[in-house]
Amino acid sequence: MNTVTLVDRTEMIEKLMGHLKLNPKSTAIITVDMHRGHLDPAVATQPAHPADAVRVIAAGEDALIFARALNIPVIHVKLTFRTIPGLGSEGMSAPFWAAISSIENKKNRLAPERTTTVNEHNIIGSPGTELIPELYEQTDYVVDNKKRLDCFMGTDLDMLLRNLGIKSVCLMGINTNTCVLNTAFTAHNHNYQTIVLSDCVASMYGDDLHELGLQNIKRCLGWVLTNEEFKQKLEE
Repeated sequence: MNTVTLVDRTEMIEKLMGHLKLNPKSTAIITVDMHRGHLDPAVATQPAHPADAVRVIAAGEDALIFARALNIPVIHVKLTFRTIPGLGSEGMSAPFWAAISSIENKKNRLAPERTTTVNEHNIIGSPGTELIPELYEQTDYVVDNKKRLDCFMGTDLDMLLRNLGIKSVCLMGINTNTCVLNTAFTAHNHNYQTIVLSDCVASMYGDDLHELGLQNIKRCLGWVLTNEEFKQKLEE
């Protein structure tokens, strides 16, 4: 295996922070799959590490309370699957997910040392599809027909953002290296100013891929902010 030398881009990232301006009137928060299917160990079918779940819920609640006080729209996007006769979950039509589901050791399918399932994950009407109660308010918007890793694909998220006059999107949720990263790519491609809140994201795939997701975003797509930095940018 070849050894890869990581390039230090600290100076570039620090300079980019000076270019970031957040206007509350044109900013929205998008929560990505912050549902019980990832974050409630009692019912999760693709569980994040319990410590990550506690951290992400607490930090997410903190950021959302601050944002709502500034009348920043909150949009919850969550994955739900139908069950199709002869196929099972809609997720099983993806060749990689079908292959993952065939691996006998359920504890090492997607999450290290935790049991995961695609075929039973977030079936419509199941407890896993419920948003984490601490993160939801009745004034929030919900997009509940996500089927793959990208929150924009096959949903009306882009239309909702444009109807709200949004120019900047702030992402939080699960998983850093898949759904959050995919959504960040599309947000960037649609010319939204793209921010990821590092305190409010985690990856069930492991800390290494969590960090990979954050590094890819801050070096290639947008800005990665802590909750404190997020608040400071909105107050400037």
